[in-house]
Amino acid sequence: MRADSLWADSVWDVNENHQTLCASPEWAEHLQVDVLAPLLAGVDLGGRMVEVGPGPGAATQWLRSRVEHLVAVEAEQRAAETLAERYAATNVEVLHGDATALRLEDGAFDSAGSFTMLHHVPTVEQQRRLLAEMTRVLRPGGVLVGSDSLATDDRRAFHEGDTYNPVEPAVLLTWLQDLGYRRITVDVEEDALSFVAYRPEAEGDH
Repeated sequence: MRADSLWADSVWDVNENHQTLCASPEWAEHLQVDVLAPLLAGVDLGGRMVEVGPGPGAATQWLRSRVEHLVAVEAEQRAAETLAERYAATNVEVLHGDATALRLEDGAFDSAGSFTMLHHVPTVEQQRRLLAEMTRVLRPGGVLVGSDSLATDDRRAFHEGDTYNPVEPAVLLTWLQDLGYRRITVDVEEDALSFVAYRPEAEGDH
C-alpha cells in the first residue's frame, strides 16, 4: 500500500457527538428515507455494488436489499470489524482498507456509492483519488452515486475536532466530467448535495 494512503491504518478524526449521531437509528432513518430513496429512485444498481466509507453502516442495510452482492470498504478497523460481524453470512462483504487505493479489480462492479463521507477526506487530492478509484472499479456503463453535506457555519462547529473538508458542487461536477462520466446529475438542496453519474458504455460514447 502506498505511503500516502488515506486511512487504512488510522482512526477517522471524528468527535464524540459526531460518532453518536452517525450510529443513531434516527440518522439511519434520515439517510435511508430522505437521501437514498429519492436519490436512487429509478437508478439500476445492478448485481454488484461497492460502498466506500460506510462507517457504522447507516446506508449499508438499505443498499444490500437492492443488490445481490455489496462490498463495503471501511478505513477504520474497529468499524470494519463491527460491520463484518453484523453482516456475517449475508450478501455483504466488509473490507478494511483505504478507498483511495482500493484492492479491487478493474470493472468489477455495476455501481459504486459514497454517502456523507467525502467531507471526511482530508485533502482535495485524496478526494479526487477516491473518486478515480471508484471509477476504476466500475464496469463500462456502471453508475456512480453519492451524497454529502455542504459547508455551513453550524456544520463546521459540529465538526470541531474532526476532519472537515466539504466539496463544492461545481468542483464535484468538474471532477466527474474530467473522469469521463456522462449523464451527470448534481443536485443541491439547502445544505446537501447528491449526484448520479454513468461511465460510458464504450470509449468515445456520449
